[in-house]
Parts: sequence; C-alpha cells; structure tokens
Amino acid sequence: MNRTVSVSPFPDQKPGTSGLRKKVPVFQTPGYTEAFIQSIFDSLDGFEGKSLVIGGDGRFYNREVIQTAIRMAAANGFGRVLVGQGGILSTPAASHLIRKNEAFGGLILSASHNPGGPTEDFGIKYNISNGGPAPEKITEAIFARSQSLDRYKIADFDDVDLDQIGTFEAGGMTIEVVDPVTDYADLMETLFDFEAIRNLVGDGFNVAFDAMHAVTGPYAREILVRRLGVDAASIFNATPLEDFGGHHPDPNLVHAKVLHDLMMGPDAPDFGAASDGDGDRNLIIGKGIFVTPSDSLAMLAANAHLAPGYKDGLKGIARSMPTSGAADRVAAKLGVEMHETPTGWKFFGNLLDAGRCTICGEESAGTGSDHVREKDGLWAVLLWLNILAVRRQSALEIVKDHWAEFGRTYYSRHDYEAIETDSANQLMASIEEGLDRLPGRQIGTLKIAKADSFTYHDPIDGSISRNQGLRIFFEGGSRLVFRLSGTGTSGATLRIYMERYEPDPALHDQDTQAALEPLIEAAEALAEISKQTGRDAPTVIT
Repeated sequence: MNRTVSVSPFPDQKPGTSGLRKKVPVFQTPGYTEAFIQSIFDSLDGFEGKSLVIGGDGRFYNREVIQTAIRMAAANGFGRVLVGQGGILSTPAASHLIRKNEAFGGLILSASHNPGGPTEDFGIKYNISNGGPAPEKITEAIFARSQSLDRYKIADFDDVDLDQIGTFEAGGMTIEVVDPVTDYADLMETLFDFEAIRNLVGDGFNVAFDAMHAVTGPYAREILVRRLGVDAASIFNATPLEDFGGHHPDPNLVHAKVLHDLMMGPDAPDFGAASDGDGDRNLIIGKGIFVTPSDSLAMLAANAHLAPGYKDGLKGIARSMPTSGAADRVAAKLGVEMHETPTGWKFFGNLLDAGRCTICGEESAGTGSDHVREKDGLWAVLLWLNILAVRRQSALEIVKDHWAEFGRTYYSRHDYEAIETDSANQLMASIEEGLDRLPGRQIGTLKIAKADSFTYHDPIDGSISRNQGLRIFFEGGSRLVFRLSGTGTSGATLRIYMERYEPDPALHDQDTQAALEPLIEAAEALAEISKQTGRDAPTVIT
C-alpha cells in the first residue's frame, strides 16, 4: 500500500557540488530525508517503470535511508531498484551499474571523505542516466521543488534483506540486491593488463593499500588480492565501518599519515595508495615520494597509452580550475584538447559523453576516465600499477623523468575549515571587489599579471557557470586561487590553491612549502586571512 504523507518544506536542502550533505541528526529529523528524496523524484520526468540504482559507502544511517529510498521509489513508480549487498556500493561502481543496466539514474548515499557516525556526516546525491552527478539544472530544480514541497509518497512493506543477494518483489516493484564488486572488477580487467601487474607483484613488488575502513575494502580484496596477487596483509583497514573506525576517511597526508610514514620509512613497500569514504578519491605514494593529485593526473595522462584500455591514445584531458597546470603541458605535447572546468565532477560529464576528453581529474584527489562518469580511486591505483608494470621503474623514477620532460609544478592547497560563514563570504567579497586593480601590483618578488573570477562556458551545451573561484596570475607562471568549498556540513571552508611552475631540473628538489613561500605571503597580503578569520594557520595543508 502506498501512503502520501504531509510535510512542510525544509529551507536548507540546496545540493552542493556533490549532493546534499548534513549531519546525521539533520537527516534524522522527521520527514527531512523523505522530503529531499521526494524533491529529487518530483524534479524528474519519464522514470515510470524504469530502474534506479541505490547504494552507499556504509556510513552510519546508510541502511536506514536505503530502506526509505526503496519504499519511496516503489511509491513513485519506479519499476526496478538495484541495490548493493549490505547497502555497499562505491560511487564509481554505482556509476558503472547505472550505465551497464541502462538505469534511469541512481541515489548515492555518502558524504565522501567526511567523517561518519551518529553525530557526523551523511549525504544523498542523485546521478543521471549517464552515470554522472546531476547537472546544475537538475540540482537547481531539486532545490526549487524542496522549497514548495508539501507531501511525500512512500510504500508500506517490510525491510528488504540487504545482506541476501537475490531478486525480490515488493510494492509492485522488483528489488535486486546485487554483488557490489564483481561488475566493477570485471570492468577494470578490460582496461588494464592484469597479467603484467600480476607478474610485477610475483617478482616481489610490494603494494600497500589503505581502505580507511571505507567502501573500497571489499573492492581491494577482490581486485588487488584475489585477481592480482597482492598480499592480503598489505590491505589495511579493509572492513567498512559505520564510523570509519573513528577516523576521517580522507586520503590525504594528514588522515593517511600511517601510510605516508610507512612509505617514507626504511622498509617501505614499493607502492602505496589509499582511497576515501565512497571510493572516488585516491592517494598515491611511491617509496619515498608523495605524488600530488595534480601531478598524478598529468603523469597518468602522459602514460595512459601503456594500458590496454587507452592504447589508442587520449581524445583530450580535462581538469578542474583549481587543479595545477601540469596536465596542460602534457595535453600540449600530445596535441590533444585541454579543458578547464569548475570544481565538481558533473562538469566533466558533457565532455566525456561528447568524446572531447578521455582522462580528467581534480586536485582534491579525484581522477578518472571515460569508463564511468565519476572519479574513481581504484582506477587511478590500477593505472599506476599498470604503468609501473610496463616501465619497470620505481614511482620515484617515473616522477623524476616526468618533471625532467615537462617541468615541475610546485603545488599546495591550504584549507581553513569550519570558519564562520559570514567572515568567509566577506573575505571573498573583499578580494573580488579589488580584482580590477590587481594587475601590475607587486607583492614581494611577485608581480600580478591578471586576475579574474572564473566563469565556465560549457562547450557542449552552452551553459554558463559563474563565480567558480577567484584567480590571481603572476608573471612567470605562478598562480593563486581562492575558493569556498561546497562539500562541508558546518561553517565554510576557505581553500587557497598555490602553484609555481619550475622548468629547471636543477631546482626540482626544493621543499614544496618553501618553494611556495612567496605565494603564501601573497595570499595573506591579498586576503588578510588572519584578520578576517582569526586563524593564524590552515587547518590542513595538502
């Protein structure tokens, strides 16, 4: 039986770059979760009888919301739901399931790299039929609908046994609980030379992978251990936990410090990697070398032809605006298109669908290709392993060779997390108001060449996205970017991106923060960060 339940609009259901993210107690507010899901369904047309994929990263409240979403999908007219066993489904695996099954779309339940637990973060994101995140026109429609919503529809039937693979009927709808790993693992085997990687591992090449008690544990066990022969003892924190073991499932040098320390130690494995809460981000560390996400994108693009899935070369490369220009130099040498987009994977979707790019990435540890329409943490790890297996060099040697050929881009991101929202907005406004007066200004050893607020003109659909970040360009190739993040759940996060291009190999061994010191000082001079935020240091330096 279907019920229609009255509900009052919630004013704060505006999706960010990756869906709606709030603290768990907010989603537990009576009617809150239902209202947002109903707003999604009400913003869509033509899904009667079609398929919907549902899954999440296993964080606290994941199972409860999946049961709600299944019942609401039935009441709203979907014909079939595919849900990952145990409620588990990595974001790239969900994208693949949508595409493989020609589903109408999917609900991905995750707050990505944010912490989980009864008082921590939760999120709901809608993905469209190409497997990618909903574009802005849909997320804007969802928010508009949420502001006038007065009811939601839900079916009454018993909870689905999410732990039992099989097909069930309930509420006039077919419910399939599917293995969350196999289809994705099979796809990876078509892209990469698993035999070459197995031979590399068999020759004594040691791999360490930290799943951070998040969604990729089962995927790493199947692919790295069972199919590629990596020692199971080298897969750390492989069991997904509702609170990620009390840790922050963000694969950066702060939250993956144990892996970093291992890789920098005297008995380091040959290659180390990690992924995040929902499996779409990656951390790459060779023995004695951390590879920044911006560098990793450039190096993967330069070497992708070594993997079977990319042997014919690239159609183009795309990066988010805050990501460094390292990939631009690869695109120029390869003679392929280079696209600079706003932050948010949905902006890559049009380019990928139109065949205008093959590999894309963001500085926030997201890298992917046209195999799905999401960033993909394990994909990046496997492409690195494929390259290492073919070149038979260390990760450090590959990095050094790349810098020698293309130059090194010193790059860092300084995050000021959970700062007072009004202060963050005021800081950005004060910089933006003075953009026109910045060209020609000297700050220390740096001279500003130009400054702007980044606006993106989508080359496929002609849409325009404004106010995507403030860019300050200096003579000689250095750059500062100021941006407020849309992925947090409390306050605002100010992100400051700094990069400096250095073509001289003799200057490629500097400490990154030291090399960027003139830019760090320029950022303070331009934004008066200490005065505006009351912070004398970033929360996180990446």
